[in-house]
Amino acid sequence: MSGNEEIVKRSVRIAGHATSISLEPAFWQALSEIAARRDLSLNALLSQIDAERAGNLSSAIRLFVLASCRGGELAGAGPEISTKINPWSTQWPR
Repeated sequence: MSGNEEIVKRSVRIAGHATSISLEPAFWQALSEIAARRDLSLNALLSQIDAERAGNLSSAIRLFVLASCRGGELAGAGPEISTKINPWSTQWPR
């Protein structure tokens, strides 16, 4: 990320409800990669994150992507990392 990327707002369906989410393009790309690795649609992955979050959805998504990166998922380690992310915690899934 170059630090000056424009926020991209997308309309999605989460648990049957339409909503919009604003994220940087790098996060949208990472979410798409994670969803593909897990054989899920983007909406299905977002529904999982939404169901287990505390607080702001966009923040929970960013923390989920960070935890996935730290867990090696985007590097090819597989989908073992949980979607259970507490955005207010300093503890990360291992």
